[in-house]
Amino acid sequence: MKKSNPAGRMPISAHLRELRKRLVMVLVGIVLGAIAGWYLYNPVMAFMTEPLRALDSATTQINFHTIGAAFDLKLKVAIWIGTIITCPWWIFQIGAFIAPGLRRREKLYITVFGLVGVVLFCAGAATGVWVAPKAVHILQSFIPDGGVSLLQASSYVSFYMRLVIIFGLSYLFPEVLVLLNFLGLLPVRAMLRAWRWVTMICFVFASIANPLPSPWKMPIQALVLIALYLLAVLVCWIRERYIKYGRRLRPRPSAQSSNDIGAGGALPRSRRIPRTRVACP
Repeated sequence: MKKSNPAGRMPISAHLRELRKRLVMVLVGIVLGAIAGWYLYNPVMAFMTEPLRALDSATTQINFHTIGAAFDLKLKVAIWIGTIITCPWWIFQIGAFIAPGLRRREKLYITVFGLVGVVLFCAGAATGVWVAPKAVHILQSFIPDGGVSLLQASSYVSFYMRLVIIFGLSYLFPEVLVLLNFLGLLPVRAMLRAWRWVTMICFVFASIANPLPSPWKMPIQALVLIALYLLAVLVCWIRERYIKYGRRLRPRPSAQSSNDIGAGGALPRSRRIPRTRVACP
């Protein structure tokens, strides 16, 4: 196979077959994960509804508006759990599909970006899980005396999952900047010139994504995003300095000097300096 196709090129039909194979494997993995999520539904729902149980049951109740709403919610949560717990599997399938067309350094970059992205997303999702109970407690405190909050189960679960996902995606913002810099689309100078816009966007995003009316939690989240932005700028600055000056630390011989030097490391006879003998008195 390699002798007949040394470049390793594949026709479009082979790419489509490989894509179909990877998609099928991704779907199989998610289905198996959803089966596991079906059995994990009760503990997960108990964890997500813990903030509601901590409130007064007379004013806050979770309900199912149709007969099949409980089944639909369980299926939805099971698929959500299956997608999360099988993320290493389908991320590997995506990497396996695009890896044959990449060089060794590009594969290393993708591996590093993938691992860093998973860590950042998990950190953001953990922040969302920490914020969600406090958000539920504060938002439900606006119920007037004598009022009752009848929360639909599907709406509450969607609110919880959306909050966690938004926080997770927000922590991927610096990695996107570094990726654009690696692609040559966003230099460090442009990133530094836009620091005012970035600061404003971070505070606006923190005020929208953070439902807590507390005066100090929103600035903390915005400062965390700004710190990640500055970290991305530092990484890009180090990379650009290395590209500009790193190669000068190891100067390569010019074409003329390499031609002058023979195979044995000595200069040819025509370029050697003649020796002169000095007569002794």
